[in-house]
Amino acid sequence: MSLAMLIPLPVLLPLIGAGITLMLAGRARAQAAITIITLLAVLAIDVVLLIGVDARATQALAVGGWELPFGIALVVDRVSALMLVISAIVTFGVLLYAVGEEMADTSNETPVSVFYPAYLILCAGVAAAFVTGDLFNLYVGFEMLLAASYVLLTLGSTGERIRAGVTYIVISLVSSIIFLSAIGLIFAATGTVNMAQLSERIGRLPEDVQLILHIILLLGFGIKAAVFPLAFWLPDSYPTAPAPVTAVFAGLLTKVGIYAIIRTETVIFAESDLRVPLLVIGGLTMIVGILGAIAQSEIKRMLSFTLISHIGYMIFGVAMGTVEGLTAAIFYTLHHILVQTALFLAIGLIEQRAGSTSIRKLGGLGVLAPWISLLFFIPALNLAGIPPFSGFIGKVALFTAGFDTRDWLIFVLIGAGTLTSLLTLYVIGKTWNLGFWRDPDDVEEPTEELVTEFKERRAALADGRRWTSSITSDPTMVFATTLIVAVSVSLTLIAGPLWDVSSRAAENLRGPNTYITSVLDLRGDR
Repeated sequence: MSLAMLIPLPVLLPLIGAGITLMLAGRARAQAAITIITLLAVLAIDVVLLIGVDARATQALAVGGWELPFGIALVVDRVSALMLVISAIVTFGVLLYAVGEEMADTSNETPVSVFYPAYLILCAGVAAAFVTGDLFNLYVGFEMLLAASYVLLTLGSTGERIRAGVTYIVISLVSSIIFLSAIGLIFAATGTVNMAQLSERIGRLPEDVQLILHIILLLGFGIKAAVFPLAFWLPDSYPTAPAPVTAVFAGLLTKVGIYAIIRTETVIFAESDLRVPLLVIGGLTMIVGILGAIAQSEIKRMLSFTLISHIGYMIFGVAMGTVEGLTAAIFYTLHHILVQTALFLAIGLIEQRAGSTSIRKLGGLGVLAPWISLLFFIPALNLAGIPPFSGFIGKVALFTAGFDTRDWLIFVLIGAGTLTSLLTLYVIGKTWNLGFWRDPDDVEEPTEELVTEFKERRAALADGRRWTSSITSDPTMVFATTLIVAVSVSLTLIAGPLWDVSSRAAENLRGPNTYITSVLDLRGDR
């Protein structure tokens, strides 16, 4: 079997698994087992695709027996293979966490357990977005994400979650309408929505038409990626969801938008230059996002604003338009997916342990829950870009690529990125000091359980006695969080090989002839 024949499986297997788990409604253990097996199989396939694509170059497959432009082209190059692998690791880790938290809804009011089917459809939508070779099926992937996301976001049907879900779905629908309008206009102007064919035909259009189409596409993708000023919806939508849902949303969904922007800038509109506006947007996303984080007292909202802020680094790398800039953007995207997921999983453990994620109510967690505190501390340092973590490596690489351009606007962006990194460290330091180091007696609104447990723990330490908390964390949840944290730290250990693959991926993006040729060669297939 050729390597290309594996390309549909990361989409098909989760869809098949979703159907099976839906038939097993009410049998949460069987659903969990099917979902775990499915995602492990997807992860194995994704790793094989990455190894094969890196060794043999881009793989493409025509689906449905139709010639292009009517047929469906599935394409995996190095950047999409990297995104497939990292997304499979994250979705598997979050699934384990969700199993520990018993996310499946098997209550009498809702006899059909919807978490596992919805989660598998989400995974299929992510994979579809990464492997599609045309804009319409990218839209289909986004809509799969939207449908599954709304179900996951409103699990439990609390008023707060329903309100957040409505906001999320309205914004997502607006983005989808803009994207679908862009697809219609592009097809009307060029006669195709296949990305490889568009790379040949877009340049024949008048420059003003190219500019309009380019802006509309970026507007739709910018909402999904949560760039300034289109990110206002995110801090109110993500924190209300259950911890594993928030983690996978924060880690993956905005990065699908970033991936779409990368394809737009390097394949579809490779010759159309919106570099300056993108640089400005990247800088404003960094600064506005981190200023929003500083103002927060709720850790989930703080992390949501840092998520927005660090999207700016990725836009910065893409907008530079150089191989070095794209390499840094790809590396930083992979790093950020893991780190952001790890942080939200750790926050879920903290909420379960302390009953809150507000620094107005937290204190002494470093003493009460040292392991959970460490699981938060390590990715938090990584997010802030403290050496030797991958966040530091990615930012230094990004700034180095910027200095090589000798462009004054990029120098301004480097300054903005440096300031953002310092302010991120400040936010993390403040959160750690107040939530983990501070004595609960000094907390503004401490819970009685927190104060009592802290005094008992401190007394036990003073007397050399063993102390066991009455509140315990599920071992599966702790294991899943530890796994994602460990993988995020391992990026530092494998930074060299990962950077090399990212660099080869960036070279392909800057010279997309291999991608284009691989797809256009399918025109004779039936």
